[in-house]
Amino acid sequence: MRFFVFFSFFLASSSLFAQYRFSGEVSQTNAGNTIYLSLVEDYRKSSRIYLDQIVKKAQVDSLGHFQFEGNNLPLENRIYRIHLDGCSDSSEANHFLGQCNNSSSVLFIANNTDTVQFPTSFEDQSLCSIISTNAKSEELLQVEFLKDEMAFDFMEYTSEASRKLNSKKWFATLQDFGKTAEEPLVELFVYDFLSDKRNETYAYYLQDVPTNLYYENLLNRLQSTYPEASFTQQYAAEIATDKELATFNTPKTWYLKYLLQVALILSLLANVYLLTFRKLNIRVRAKSLREKLTPQEQKIVQHILQEKSNKEIATELFVSLSTVKTHINNLYKKLEVSSREEIVLLFKK
Repeated sequence: MRFFVFFSFFLASSSLFAQYRFSGEVSQTNAGNTIYLSLVEDYRKSSRIYLDQIVKKAQVDSLGHFQFEGNNLPLENRIYRIHLDGCSDSSEANHFLGQCNNSSSVLFIANNTDTVQFPTSFEDQSLCSIISTNAKSEELLQVEFLKDEMAFDFMEYTSEASRKLNSKKWFATLQDFGKTAEEPLVELFVYDFLSDKRNETYAYYLQDVPTNLYYENLLNRLQSTYPEASFTQQYAAEIATDKELATFNTPKTWYLKYLLQVALILSLLANVYLLTFRKLNIRVRAKSLREKLTPQEQKIVQHILQEKSNKEIATELFVSLSTVKTHINNLYKKLEVSSREEIVLLFKK
């Protein structure tokens, strides 16, 4: 009891210093690994890791502890992600593509004054429970729990009648939960899931959005709470577009469907042309740059494309490791790149 009172006082008092502190525990097998803190401003990018969202890195210590702290986060609530995986810092492409091993992450709501802890659960699971000075921090975990229940309902009976009934039921359930949370960020998280074109719920969403006042009311709540936030403008634009898109299902707008199809085809052709043109430019540039390299530098480029380490390259070319490093530094300058990955992207076929 005394420990709980002391810990509660500690959580409350830390907010007086106007800085955040996010800490927790993971498996000790992650000792020495990098753990990342991301700021998720675009709610459409909440489903996986994006490099442009990462705002801070920390190291997991020998006991499995980690901590992020500072005073540079927004004062308003935002969605954050803490994630840990088996990728090294040098394999950023795999971070971006979500191809890292043993990946675990948690989404939560916080601001610059919050103290948030992520203790291991009773099953020794990490990043799945939250203790916070912010009452909204844990709401996204509750949404994930509801989404799991929803998935079970959809899988239990796969008939069209069952799908329609479950869509109506779970739209109302999730939207009501969001309103009860009294935090528009929770509602945006729910909206992202329900309106995702990849989900079973999308067809029902297009039927719901033109007539359900919930979406306009959510926009009003966002404009009242987060008037300057980019995600508020993003949501307003999406709602307006989706309402127009939903009207394509009526007989009166058949010609708009036709125009949309034409526009999509033209857009596809333009993208194909631009992609082809870009690839051609890259090949021409790569050929021009390769001609500027010395024979030894060209050999090193070839070894880099084969994913060989500096030590392996030195062995293959019968030179010292420092010589290889010097050549690679010269390559970076000549090719105007800053990493091996950029060299691979430049010269890969």
